[in-house]
Amino acid sequence: MSERSTLPRLKDLCPIFRVGVSCLVLTLLGGYVVSGIHLRNHAQGRDERPGFTLDDVRAAYHGISAPSTLRRAIKEDHPQDLARTDREALLAWLDSDRISEDYDNLDLGDEAPAEIIAASCLDCHSRGSENAGASIPLEYWDDIRPLAFSRDIQPTPNEIIALSQHTHAPAMAMVLLIVGGLGAMTRWPRALVGVLMAAGGVGLLADMGAWWLAKDNAVWVYVIVGGGIAQGASVMAMGLLAIVDMWAPGGRSRADEGG
Repeated sequence: MSERSTLPRLKDLCPIFRVGVSCLVLTLLGGYVVSGIHLRNHAQGRDERPGFTLDDVRAAYHGISAPSTLRRAIKEDHPQDLARTDREALLAWLDSDRISEDYDNLDLGDEAPAEIIAASCLDCHSRGSENAGASIPLEYWDDIRPLAFSRDIQPTPNEIIALSQHTHAPAMAMVLLIVGGLGAMTRWPRALVGVLMAAGGVGLLADMGAWWLAKDNAVWVYVIVGGGIAQGASVMAMGLLAIVDMWAPGGRSRADEGG
């Protein structure tokens, strides 16, 4: 008997059994989609910015320490024609612990940050401006707030990472083994299934290992994202290949091959 015939074919299973396997695989794949949505909803805002971006992952595993974007621009003499007294007033405001309270504090009069910004910045940094600065509007407090505060976000503690990995690593590895086994029982070329299985296994190992390494070096954040995408895509692809194989016409059963 050839090596190729050592595994049963999904195509050889009775229809009612294939219905059950198909439903289970669809449930698994649906769970992966929902898990991705949950991950996005849970992680977004981790970088203290709206939306889900790479910085949310960086904040979770490496941490973020970034000075105020507005303070950095002012320190770099932007705008160049800003009066020295106004520049010093803005820097004092950004270095204080009353950034929100004093933004449009009436007691400060013309020295209020809102007044200085309106007089010195809105020619370029308004939504109706034709200058490049229109892409960074400074018209309202909601525009300025994410630019005014420095960020010092600590990474997730090792104890939490260990707890999460204790749950996720065995479960995700088992899922990959199951869909890989189903893929090996299909009509699809062994090379295709092998590449998907290898991508999923390497991706999962890289993802899980990079959780720990990213704390010391932010470059591993890219490995977390890449590994997670590779593992998830492999599971989805092999699950769909198994379902197609069970129900699509064509394909040779073991009996047809004489195995």
